[in-house]
Amino acid sequence: MAAKKKTAKKKTAKKATAKKKTSKKKTAAKKTTAKKKTAAKKKTAAKKSTAKKKTAAKKKTAAKKSTGKKSAARKSVTEHAGEITPYQMTKGEAYMNEPMSQHFREILLNWKRELMEEVDRTVHHMQDEAANFPDPNDRASQESDFTMELRTRDRERKLIKKIDESLSAIDSGEYGYCEQCGIEIGVRRLEARPTATLCIDCKSLDEIRERTRA
Repeated sequence: MAAKKKTAKKKTAKKATAKKKTSKKKTAAKKTTAKKKTAAKKKTAAKKSTAKKKTAAKKKTAAKKSTGKKSAARKSVTEHAGEITPYQMTKGEAYMNEPMSQHFREILLNWKRELMEEVDRTVHHMQDEAANFPDPNDRASQESDFTMELRTRDRERKLIKKIDESLSAIDSGEYGYCEQCGIEIGVRRLEARPTATLCIDCKSLDEIRERTRA
């Protein structure tokens, strides 16, 4: 009987030991699975982070390009005179004589040429940069840039029309005189805005009327 009891105790001890080992294996397996899941999550998060950084970098690059284009457009509008020095009137000189008219004709032609070059650059840029990006954010960014460029070009197209009208006014001898009151617009105002058709006083009155209507 004593031998049987000892044998039973040994069997029970072996079973308990086996259960403990099985439990340890299960715990180790769970930990390994949990570690794998955590590693997979980290990899996925890293990929998303990398994708976001790439998208942000693309947006910054596109924004820089857009800003550069805007600056170039503003330059073509404000620095239309190029290397032409401002006209210096001499005492007793007749207003809008031949040299003065030629001076403003040259300014207007240079300005028009710069605007036309900007239009050509925009067309080539849109043809070169046009692409079907798989990322919706990239597509939206590109479409936004193109829309902004087209708006700028539309404003410049209207400006080219005004320049042509000013050149026609030079040919007819009407350039440099206010359309409303007929007095001289002035050399300095024309240097700042060669397409001006109103003197300072008439332009100020027009702005006051516009504000009143609004």
